[in-house]
Amino acid sequence: MLDETLLDAPEALALADHRGLLRGAAEAGARVRTAARHAAEAGIAELRPDGRPRAVLVAGPGTAAVGVADLVGALAGAASPVIRLQPTGVAPAAGALRWELPGWAGSLDLLLIPTTDGSEPGLALLAQQAYRRGVTVVAVAPKDSPLAESVRSGHGLVVPKAMAPHETAEEHEETLAASPGALWALFTPLLALLDRVGLVEAPPDALEQVADRLDRTAERCGPAIATYDNPAKTLAAELADSLPLVWTEGEAAGPAGRRFAAVLAELAGLPALAADLPEALPAHGMLLAGDYAAGADPDDFFRDRVDEQQALRARVVLLRDRPAEGNVLSAAPSARELALSHGTAISELEPEEGTALENLAELIAVTDFAAVYLALASAGHVTE
Repeated sequence: MLDETLLDAPEALALADHRGLLRGAAEAGARVRTAARHAAEAGIAELRPDGRPRAVLVAGPGTAAVGVADLVGALAGAASPVIRLQPTGVAPAAGALRWELPGWAGSLDLLLIPTTDGSEPGLALLAQQAYRRGVTVVAVAPKDSPLAESVRSGHGLVVPKAMAPHETAEEHEETLAASPGALWALFTPLLALLDRVGLVEAPPDALEQVADRLDRTAERCGPAIATYDNPAKTLAAELADSLPLVWTEGEAAGPAGRRFAAVLAELAGLPALAADLPEALPAHGMLLAGDYAAGADPDDFFRDRVDEQQALRARVVLLRDRPAEGNVLSAAPSARELALSHGTAISELEPEEGTALENLAELIAVTDFAAVYLALASAGHVTE
């Protein structure tokens, strides 16, 4: 259960935030600026590529790496195929994941390895395999990690992972892959790289605009802003004791929605499902009419529920990156009609007008803050 009174108690939230999640969300803009500087210092701005890669391969563990692959694919569009390499099994080190290059991968392809850790033996082996096959490798990882050493030895490019502004070189940031700062630390240098190879339009001024949008969103969503005027706290309160069905519309909204579902599970322990419109309507329609429906179990009104955990009820979260324009038909009206026809509550989130990157940044920032508030204000986390 969510303790809504905690949402408007900044000092209590700070005491409950053992993992520094709120600080990480607030510092996302600063992390983008630091990561962009690291990318420039690593020489990305001076790269003179011969042309676009035939394919972009992305490998890495955890929510952040999965999110990076999803974001790169959405932004690159049809310019070049973006393929996330799934772990294929266990590496020689006990319990470690392993990755394999596709049989066709070669000198025309680009391998991106984003990781907050850098000690995964399977990624070091993948980098060595890529070197033998002539695949260009770019990694974003802690600068002194085994992966960084392996990539450098194979003449690949390493961009040091941007630490949080409060972090010292001797400290280790919590390695939770879904932490708000992790995504931007890994994603920003790759944006700069993909701009150089012509797959994504993300010059330095665009990255600065993203950082500015993240700063403005943090001001709107910070712990000192009351729930009634705070979109992230409002969304967190609305999602309490619900099964979020995250429906997305627009290129930027899709990866933001899938990340939101992932961080809700990893940070707040709340299961969530994400799908793009209009496919979400048939895919999730039965959830609105079955056991998770708002009016489920109407004949059991008099059962004693005092000692029972409240059943989850579906709630639609509609994320859109911008209103539909021109001849593009929006599925949002149909989504609202379907939800309301089943008595299902709906939350809506749409960014301010801006570039695709700015819209993406705002959607990720608001939903990251919402997931953090759910994690901190739920009864199970406050007493940790």
